[in-house]
Amino acid sequence: MIPVNEPLIGPNEIKYVLECLQTGWISSEGHFIREFEDHWAAYCGMQYGITVSNGTVALQIAVACLDLDSGDEVIMPTFTIISCAQAITMIGAKPVLVDADPGTWCMDVEQVKSKISSRTRAIMPVHIYGHPVDMDPILALARKHNLIVIEDAAEAHGAEYKGRKCGGLGDLNCFSFYANKIITTGEGGMVLTNNAAYAERMRSLRNLCFQKERRFYHTELGNNFRLTNLQAAIGLAQLERIEDSVRKKRLMGHAYTDRLKGIPVLQLPAEESWAKNVYWMYGIVLDDGTGMDAVEFARRLYAKGVMTRPFFLGMHEQPVFQKKRLFHGERYPVAERIARQGLYLPSGIAITEDQIDQSCAAVKQVLGY
Repeated sequence: MIPVNEPLIGPNEIKYVLECLQTGWISSEGHFIREFEDHWAAYCGMQYGITVSNGTVALQIAVACLDLDSGDEVIMPTFTIISCAQAITMIGAKPVLVDADPGTWCMDVEQVKSKISSRTRAIMPVHIYGHPVDMDPILALARKHNLIVIEDAAEAHGAEYKGRKCGGLGDLNCFSFYANKIITTGEGGMVLTNNAAYAERMRSLRNLCFQKERRFYHTELGNNFRLTNLQAAIGLAQLERIEDSVRKKRLMGHAYTDRLKGIPVLQLPAEESWAKNVYWMYGIVLDDGTGMDAVEFARRLYAKGVMTRPFFLGMHEQPVFQKKRLFHGERYPVAERIARQGLYLPSGIAITEDQIDQSCAAVKQVLGY
């Protein structure tokens, strides 16, 4: 069975973790935390990095910096992971949705302008499956309307927009380092910012809002969202070879495209002229005329030894939000279609050429090509 993702662990990960174990620096204190924060921020062109326990809480503390009131709005794509909407609804604010772009599967930036209201406080672009959002129109709208940009670059480590690194474009930029990411710490995340006040507030929020002068005296509630030195040690070692990892992911993406581009019933991942796609996951979308949806397609591929994962289900179709009477009656046809017809193939950084060949052969057999 070819796994969807398999992380690549090198000798420096082992070396640095052993240092943590041998010195006793295994908790959320230790030099690997600051080194990982500083080096990742610098790589993305930002000043401050704040490590946290996962990408979901990276979004949560980023949104918390804005001090939103009940009813304040954040514009975001419907086609994304639930963490994005959850970070907004948890504090009583309102996610306002836009559809996916049919080519890149990222947010449709043309729809954002019409969704801005007097209650809009932020825009949350999400780079999907390794391809960047078209950021210039987003940044222009943010400047015009005095909005904050919360950039979700969890799936876009090393990706670029017009030569700039994703995660270095917004005001508060969020990453996940889950086991399937290009850089992994097992679980983990980070927020990047150039705003010193935001950085200080997020460091407090991740650490139970302890006071510098009086540790166990609290004026507000925070959480224990800390990353451990052990995890940061792994992340730093992974970061040391980020360019090689991005190169491998792009070679994987191009290899899949070369093998599958002649199949007319498949939509393959895009790479716009202004983008550097890192193919975090290699997604494909079935034509409706195949008579199959992604669930059936995945079942048939699994029978041939190929694991897959489904595309995101849009936020407007999530039962948990429907129960809360959010997005009532809203329709986003692009997101709805790709959610039903899309899946991604084995895409881990450790994937081999033979596994790509086997996966493509299975796709062709199932589709009759």
